[in-house]
Amino acid sequence: MEQKKPYIIKEQPGTKYYCACSKSKNLPYCDGSHKGSGLHPVKVEIDEEKTVAICSCGLSANPPYCDGAHKSVQ
Repeated sequence: MEQKKPYIIKEQPGTKYYCACSKSKNLPYCDGSHKGSGLHPVKVEIDEEKTVAICSCGLSANPPYCDGAHKSVQ
């Protein structure tokens, strides 16, 4: 786990690719580090500017968004 809280990001409209393997050097965004792992980034279309909470623990039942599951590992 990179951190014990979500990444809080003010996102602009557009396509976002969030890391699913935790190996990216640009977390929470995918940088292609997953290649060969069988994992793939989570693609999200952001329609309007908004603040999002992106999961950093990998336990969320609603990826890539945080659902508070990290609290069970703190």
